[in-house]
Amino acid sequence: MSLLAIDVGNTNTVLGLFDDDVLTESFRVKTDARATADEIALLWRGLLADAVVDGIVCCSTVPSVLHEVRSVLTRYFADVPAVIVEPGVKTGVPLLYDNPREVGADRIVNSLAAFHLYGGPAVVVDFGTSTNFDVVSARGEFLGGALAPGIEISVDALASRAARLLKVEIVRPRSVIGKTTVEALQSGLLYGFTGQVDGLVRRIQAELGEPTTVVATGGLASLVVAESETIDHHEPDLTLLGLRLVFERN
Repeated sequence: MSLLAIDVGNTNTVLGLFDDDVLTESFRVKTDARATADEIALLWRGLLADAVVDGIVCCSTVPSVLHEVRSVLTRYFADVPAVIVEPGVKTGVPLLYDNPREVGADRIVNSLAAFHLYGGPAVVVDFGTSTNFDVVSARGEFLGGALAPGIEISVDALASRAARLLKVEIVRPRSVIGKTTVEALQSGLLYGFTGQVDGLVRRIQAELGEPTTVVATGGLASLVVAESETIDHHEPDLTLLGLRLVFERN
């Protein structure tokens, strides 16, 4: 079976093609909240080329795009079984949250995938527009977590609010003590966010009181994984895997 999994994030949209349970191809494009259903369909069809799609599963953190995606599924994929991750859809993840409807679909899907791969308890660190820390219990329950500004948001904020600071490529500098403004920014961003991740993860582990597996995902995860002392696994396709699992459950 060929399954198309779509993760619509605030900054990027990731599409993945599964052949049964094997991810064969993936694509990353920018998310345009103003795109129409016809524009989205044109983009998808261009990426998919001649692929035959037997099923579609989607999650979105952008309501305006989700509205257009529904139109795409109705108009262009009417004969293809489709699942959108939203309240009422079976995920197998109990939400131990004061208001479960506040939990983003991507956080639920990531929790499901992490528990499927590594069991629990686990912490998923998702490096996206925001940096999400999602905590999964030993029984696969979503316990909550923490949300922090993402790396790219911080870069943009520095560049826009400080006259003499500029947007820089986020790479490892020669040393923690930067010898140029660019290196100083790179050091603050890379090691500052790594410290944030390790600090929050250690506090979460202390609160849980038991060994916890830490899984990193998201577009910028690879930058921090190499420097982190607490991240155990890097799964760049975690959300797509979770979407496949949700489709199977429905």
